[in-house]
Amino acid sequence: MTAKEIRQAFLSFFESKQHHVVPSAPIVVKNDPTLMFTNAGMNQFKDLFLGEAAIKYSRVADTQRCLRVSGKHNDLEEVGIDTYHHTMFEMLGNWSFGDPARPAGGYFKKEAIAWSWELLTEVYKIPKDKLYVTYFEGDEKEGLEKDQEAYDLWKQYVDESHILPGNKKDNFWEMGDTGPCGPCSEIHVDCRTDEEKALIDGATLVNADHPQVIEIWNNVFMQFNRLKNGSLQSLPAKHVDTGMGFERLVRVLQEKTSNYDTDVFQPMIQFIAEKSGIKYGTDEKTDIAMRVMADHIRAISFVIADGQLPSNNKAGYVIRRILRRAVRYAYTFLDFKEPFLNQLVPLLAEQFKAVFDELISQQDFVQKVVLEEEVSFLKTLEQGINYFERQMLASKMWADSSVLEGGSAFFLQDTYGFPIDLTNLMAMEKGGSVDMAGFNIALEEQKNRSRAATTIDTGDWVVVNTDEQSEFVGYDDLEIETEILKYRKVKAKGKEQYQIVLRQTPFYAESGGQVGDTGRLEDHSRQFWVDVTDTKKENGLTVHFTDILPDNLEGKFWAVVDEDKRILTEDNHSATHLLHAALKQVLGRHVNQKGSLVNADYLRFDFSHFAKVTEEELAQIEVIVNQKIRQNIKLKEQRNVPYQDAIESGVTALFGEKYGDFVRMITFDDHFSKELCGGTHVKATGQIGSFKIISESAVAAGVRRIEAITADKAEQFFLDQRKELGHLKALLNGSKDLSAAVQALLDENAKLKKEIEKSTIERVNTLKHEIVHHVRGINGVNLIAKHIDLQSAEAVKNLAFSLKDMVDNLFLVFTTEIDGKPGITVMISNDLVKKGFNASNIVRELGKEIQGGGGGQPFYATAGGKNPAGLNVVLEKAEGFIPQH
Repeated sequence: MTAKEIRQAFLSFFESKQHHVVPSAPIVVKNDPTLMFTNAGMNQFKDLFLGEAAIKYSRVADTQRCLRVSGKHNDLEEVGIDTYHHTMFEMLGNWSFGDPARPAGGYFKKEAIAWSWELLTEVYKIPKDKLYVTYFEGDEKEGLEKDQEAYDLWKQYVDESHILPGNKKDNFWEMGDTGPCGPCSEIHVDCRTDEEKALIDGATLVNADHPQVIEIWNNVFMQFNRLKNGSLQSLPAKHVDTGMGFERLVRVLQEKTSNYDTDVFQPMIQFIAEKSGIKYGTDEKTDIAMRVMADHIRAISFVIADGQLPSNNKAGYVIRRILRRAVRYAYTFLDFKEPFLNQLVPLLAEQFKAVFDELISQQDFVQKVVLEEEVSFLKTLEQGINYFERQMLASKMWADSSVLEGGSAFFLQDTYGFPIDLTNLMAMEKGGSVDMAGFNIALEEQKNRSRAATTIDTGDWVVVNTDEQSEFVGYDDLEIETEILKYRKVKAKGKEQYQIVLRQTPFYAESGGQVGDTGRLEDHSRQFWVDVTDTKKENGLTVHFTDILPDNLEGKFWAVVDEDKRILTEDNHSATHLLHAALKQVLGRHVNQKGSLVNADYLRFDFSHFAKVTEEELAQIEVIVNQKIRQNIKLKEQRNVPYQDAIESGVTALFGEKYGDFVRMITFDDHFSKELCGGTHVKATGQIGSFKIISESAVAAGVRRIEAITADKAEQFFLDQRKELGHLKALLNGSKDLSAAVQALLDENAKLKKEIEKSTIERVNTLKHEIVHHVRGINGVNLIAKHIDLQSAEAVKNLAFSLKDMVDNLFLVFTTEIDGKPGITVMISNDLVKKGFNASNIVRELGKEIQGGGGGQPFYATAGGKNPAGLNVVLEKAEGFIPQH
């Protein structure tokens, strides 16, 4: 069976068991503060397991794209090295959501175990004697009993010698420190040869990290809820959560010893081998490099397609590190000195056609983003190698050692993306090593900083009033009477707050780029209130943040949204829709939204485009948006529209968003702007008032950003501009032609600059002839150490380079004071550089005397500082850098 046939067989099997097949959620997680990426198949169903959303289908099946490269689940360092770890992987899953209202709709252990055995042995025809199953053996400390039910069910299908007990680590699944959890039952397959099986019993290798005895399926039986104090309470409805690693399954069915030898990866690996001219399977180092590239491009491509661009923080940083790891392997082991990784994108997009069409729909965009990231990192890679060379040379020069300092090794990893193994390899090639103790200290310090910045202590929910779920009514009302359903205390960065869930709420929770509402919870008498400082979504739940709790939690409350802030936010949100449509009209249909921020003050809109938007184009976009505002187009809002009907109507849907079966359509003129959106909007475009673009810039490869203002902020902008114009006129003596007056000033300034430059050149020529007669020869080195009275750093540099051409074996140290700021310049002839002199190291040492620092190249470097009093000491210390014998 091909990989496509294997995937389809799974989905078809569970369709036959009355499961509803749902699409994969995006790999980038939104509205869940505990996750950056989808790292398990169950992530998109967390709100169902937590009882925070209505159950639409009791039985569900899917294939979910997942990513495990950060946090608790971090497989990155094993990827490409072993046969079965990956960054992005597919998790095939079948689910039963226990619904107390419809208990007949779901299923539990009996069906889950029977169907998993039926699929593996009868559909996929895996020999039964190859399979081992595990069950939870119990845990006395936790007060958890052995899962006798699962054991007895397995005995109907499996020989008892292949049914193995498992401990809490392997056979008890937990969502996190708190939340739904329960025992699980894994299925393992022994892929060893008959000869190997005869020597060692497969039962002893289960969960022992043997590369050929691997877990392929896990049946999780969610029975409990873990509370903050560690205790367990039974769930009112029990759930089944299963996951089968697709890549591992394909390997087993295609009878390969490595996931990378299947048709999931081989097309890309063979393409890499052909382009590199190196045959796969001939050398371990080049094989690993090809596997890393074939694996990493999957994660990179799908994360970008799902809306997360490479960047220097959070999820964007994770994906940038994966991309750089792949480029590094390609550069070092396959000799790809030019961008190549991006060429794998079309191959990957075609492979996932009709499975995950998000990639083929954005193939050109994803490929261009990867290309530009490659170009950027290849420059950085060279800089990193140069930094390494300088640090090794400095180590030899100052400490007479070939050990690279641990902090420098960490800097290479953190700044340039060099893994420590690559730095070790480079050091070994130079006959040296890396201070690993120092590296590990720096690494641990960074981890501690990161943990401290992100640690959130979350208490258990305290139920006040029971209800099935909270309801948002804020599209129609900004003030309603409601009740508190539950609350909890949270502590982050030393600050305590409360999170409150209301039965009904008019507060919009931060989502889709629109900030959350603020306002008040007033008691029924309206005499007392607490401020709502923010509103966010968590797994589909609307959570209100307050600094204190109301006195009477069980009473009725008035939930009151800050109306002024909401209206201004709506102005900016509706303006983004008009802007999006105008961008497509002016720049082309390739434009797609890649991110946004909408608040009461301004709007920020990121979009796909590979060129700077010209001033003429920006003006045209502004004109279109303002025309639509003046037309006062009425909002056409349609709720609960079937998703497919909406798509067929030509609506704009955003990549990376998870849409349900029913969606909300926002239309401003059927022929202009029609988008799927959950945010709040103006009733008619005239409310926006006016629209003004205040900046346009690059955000990332292939992504531009426009920032704009509307309503009263735009009005204030024009008033400020008018005031500034009046002030400028006054400065120019009321000139009627401001452009001509300013041009005259610029011309005069340019003329004066030329005169100063001419004078400076003459001064430099005079100085170099004076200085050359004061050279001191010391042990074969010609020293110039002098304070220079020039008021231009460029002039000092020109003087230093002129003297380098005139004096052999030159070691030059200049001190300067320009605009009250002390400076140092060091110039060294090429002959002395070859003997170990290094201007960059010397200037850093001398810079300490003026309370400053600097750097540069081995032959030329500069430093600045704060303490002019130290300049004399700098000149006195210069001679000390010349060897005395």
